Amino acid sequence: MTWTPFYLLECQLRAVGQLRVSLHRNMCNRQAQVRWRSGSRPAPLLTARPTRALIDEPISIDAHHLPSHTPITVRANLTSEDGDLWEALSHYHTDAKGALNLMRDPSMGGSYVGCEPMGLFWALQPVPGSREGLRLRKRDVETPYAVHLSLLEGFVSPEDTRGKGSEEGQELAKTVVDRWYMAPGVRRIEVRQNGVVGSMFLPPGPGPFPAVLDLWGMGGGLVEYRSALLASHGMASLALAYFGHKDIPGPLNRINVGDSYFQAAFQLLQKHPQVCEDRIAVMGLSFGVYLSLRIASQLSVKPRCVVGINGPLGSFNTFSTEDGQKESFEENQRHWSYDEQGYVSFREVSSPSNIPSENYAKVEDMCCPLLYIVGEDDMSAASLENADEIEKRLHTAGKSHLFTRLSYPGAGHLIEPPYAPNARVSLWTTRPRQLMTLWGGHLAAHAAAQKDSWQRILGFLECHLRGEK
Repeated sequence: MTWTPFYLLECQLRAVGQLRVSLHRNMCNRQAQVRWRSGSRPAPLLTARPTRALIDEPISIDAHHLPSHTPITVRANLTSEDGDLWEALSHYHTDAKGALNLMRDPSMGGSYVGCEPMGLFWALQPVPGSREGLRLRKRDVETPYAVHLSLLEGFVSPEDTRGKGSEEGQELAKTVVDRWYMAPGVRRIEVRQNGVVGSMFLPPGPGPFPAVLDLWGMGGGLVEYRSALLASHGMASLALAYFGHKDIPGPLNRINVGDSYFQAAFQLLQKHPQVCEDRIAVMGLSFGVYLSLRIASQLSVKPRCVVGINGPLGSFNTFSTEDGQKESFEENQRHWSYDEQGYVSFREVSSPSNIPSENYAKVEDMCCPLLYIVGEDDMSAASLENADEIEKRLHTAGKSHLFTRLSYPGAGHLIEPPYAPNARVSLWTTRPRQLMTLWGGHLAAHAAAQKDSWQRILGFLECHLRGEK
């Protein structure tokens, strides 16, 4: 290549231009640093109170010593037990005193809008580029979620925090809050007794305590976090495994236990020296609702009350009294449906019109109050139709007074304790192929449903487990 005088001159001019741009950027950055780190004023301060709290306790977040009327982003992030990063961002303007109060001030954008004091927690989502189909669930309830809160300069998007966006986003202050399912003094006891597999959670103190038998759905395994939280509110709770657990004999993809197993679990609670034997409730979500209704209406035990969340009145596959189900859930896919992205919905599997009438729980024989919670955007179970059928059967039996329904527009299937982020879609299985399932729920509406329903569940349990019949 020939280095002509014109080419050299062009290179020199280009270098001068780049130098000018570089000097301009450095000067802007230096001015920004002066604005935020002036020696004549305190550094920005971010506070969260309390810094250690139960997962269902609200947190008060405040910021001080910022310039007045300035755009600011408040960020929350946490790393899940699987190593995935979850994040939420909200945009605010400081007031005339250079302060923010999330209990008072509305978010102008980001992960949510409006005055949502706990929005940074319920709006957490996997960061861009994460694995598909993630759902945030706590496995080790004896450790907290460490949620990192930070103040960022300007209005920042998720892409900016990954280093791909604008030069906004300088971190100005930070703090950490620990979110627990287990309060100090709550005890977790592994249960492997009389064939029963689960985990018992006991509140602090000698008792005796009212208790809850806690059942989840066809995701299988042993889910403990709701039981841990119930014990943190003064109720003993047994999180019960009944499907897809290595300590229960039989194929992992099939329910291999029948009525005698659930009766043994209920009686294990009754006989515990720190449990009030006649003050026990049953709570179920999804397929756990059918099991809860079956326990209350067809077994020789007498729960004080039942809580059902988005679940069916019956079982599509026949449920035997001793052996559970001979078929796996996957063996009969007649009522599975798929959206345009290939995500599966199990909603029609639980439709009362598709469940053989002989497989219904005999709710007309129930003698205890039932609180049934409906997410109106449930895409995994026909919850509204099941609520209607249960209500009709109890009315026909002259037992309408036993039924209370809570119905939430915009809420999906997974109505859990408050401030936990909703997964509208998540991974269902990887075998024989990867399959995503639809749960439903819109973020803000679902969060509102979780907050309201949890307070009502606690009130319902308090009334029927501690009050007189």
